[in-house]
Amino acid sequence: MSEAPLMTTIPDDPLFKTRVQDAWVDYNGHMNDAEYARVFSLAVEALMDRVGLDEAGRAEHGYTIYTLETHLCYRQQAHRGEALSVALMLLDSDAKRLHVLFTLTNADGDTLATSEQMLMGIDIESGRPGAFPEPVAASVEALPKAGDEWPKAAGRKIGIRR
Repeated sequence: MSEAPLMTTIPDDPLFKTRVQDAWVDYNGHMNDAEYARVFSLAVEALMDRVGLDEAGRAEHGYTIYTLETHLCYRQQAHRGEALSVALMLLDSDAKRLHVLFTLTNADGDTLATSEQMLMGIDIESGRPGAFPEPVAASVEALPKAGDEWPKAAGRKIGIRR
């Protein structure tokens, strides 16, 4: 498999948009690292809305999504008031899990951070993993996919290179 470029945004169809809030800026004068995680968490909520698991969908299906694992990579600083956009790429999925890559960019399209995540579908009543309800599964199929070109930002491991 060839490696796709780091940039994975879908300029015409961002999953989530926001701006760097004043409260997110730290003593270094840029967005605090924890706030990047907040933005990606909000992007998971936007993903849930997109696949039909907004508040009404969760109630109707008795189903939600939990985050099992996340790998956040910081690329560039974000500053007070800066416009942010999060794009989604579905790397893989099965009946109850989503392996996704979120890419956070600024208004110029520069990659600020990426968050690779494993998400699990959960039956709310039992609190246990369960298969996506059919309408949700159909919506998952419509998500933008990585295809044969694995993004360079995905599948990284952490460690000191020697």
